Amino acid sequence: MSTSITLKQINKLAIPALISGVSEPILSLTDSAIIGNMNFNATESLAAVGIVGTFLSMLIWVLGQTRSSISSIVSQYVGADNLNAIKNLPAQTIFLITSLSILIIAVTYPFASQIFRFYNASDTILNYSVDYYQIRVFGFPFTLFTIAVFGTFRGLQNTYYPMLIAIAGAVANIILDIIFVYGVEGLIPAMHINGAAYASVIAQVIMAGLSAYYLLKKTDIPLLVRFPFNPEIKRFALMILNLFIRTIALNVALYFGTSFATKYGTSYIAAYTIAINLWFLGAFLIDGYASAGNILSGKLLGAKDYRNLIALSDRLIKYGIIAGLVIGVIGAIFYYPLGNLFSNDEAVLKEFYKVFWIVLVMQPLCALAFIFDGVFKGLGRMKYLRNVLLFSTLLVFIPVVFWTDALDYKLYGVFIAFTLWIIARGLPLIIKFRKTFKPLTQNP
Repeated sequence: MSTSITLKQINKLAIPALISGVSEPILSLTDSAIIGNMNFNATESLAAVGIVGTFLSMLIWVLGQTRSSISSIVSQYVGADNLNAIKNLPAQTIFLITSLSILIIAVTYPFASQIFRFYNASDTILNYSVDYYQIRVFGFPFTLFTIAVFGTFRGLQNTYYPMLIAIAGAVANIILDIIFVYGVEGLIPAMHINGAAYASVIAQVIMAGLSAYYLLKKTDIPLLVRFPFNPEIKRFALMILNLFIRTIALNVALYFGTSFATKYGTSYIAAYTIAINLWFLGAFLIDGYASAGNILSGKLLGAKDYRNLIALSDRLIKYGIIAGLVIGVIGAIFYYPLGNLFSNDEAVLKEFYKVFWIVLVMQPLCALAFIFDGVFKGLGRMKYLRNVLLFSTLLVFIPVVFWTDALDYKLYGVFIAFTLWIIARGLPLIIKFRKTFKPLTQNP
């Protein structure tokens, strides 16, 4: 029997997901704010954090697609009332993805200098980038473990426990950042940028431990890996492959954005780091409603409840635009204090204030794109998501960013390219969704 999707039901999933979703950008923003206000090479350190953050985001987003894939499959089985058939799947996927992360550490650690030269880093910025990365990368397997557990909880229609875990990780990171970066007189020496890296790793370990605890204590899903592989592992692998290609396309855009900003000079990459991290924060705030779309669309598809699927999309469009406008207005109110929070370098702030308004104007557009990303992931339509990202990156973002670079627009050009990229991501998803599922609502 069809049950109407209410605002209360959406918010019950969206609000905890929103809170848990900001944990990753809070980790990056905390590093940026504390490092940007050091009295020792703050601007160079901030630039290094931005470069390493871009590369780590690429790794996390590529392999972190586990969350969406697990959530999609589990939620569809919940909707079909057949959860027992895939109980062993989460443990198998966690085993595969964490094993791959250890291999990535082994491959990237010795070549960190070459990797960050590829991002146009040199001299002091390069040295700081290598030092920071070679510490932070050891948190990578714990991050992926946590992401996979979060995906399992989402599939089970539960965003409450991920919220608790994320809050604990964010609080631990902030406290440890202050202690390790600035030091405690007579007890702990100031470790500057390396201290921020250690704080992040410890926070990631804490989150992984709590994830394991809540999954084992609050659900019937085991963490002990049992073979043979679940039959759904093939669909999971195909989803991951499509999302892998999609995320590579996404990170190509982020690479070019970071690379061009680095080319323009230290103050530009530092300003870009602040702006892009605030953009990520806005994206993760919207992620609460994207998560609700992901969770509920998978369940409704499993139940073949197409009328409520369309109703869900209508509500999410409305809430997404409102949320994006609210974020934009709040950013405008605190326009100058936000800059001062992350840096006291006048050259950095000058470049940041020039472009931050573009980030704010983008927010409603970002909301629609991110929400329908979530919906399509819940539906398991990863192939279409892949194609849209390839189109928007290769045929929109890259040509525009090279064109604006030739016009010497500098950071203006980078964020204009990001704006057009977001439009090219979101519009096709909305059109495709309605063309696919609207006709199905006519069936009895």
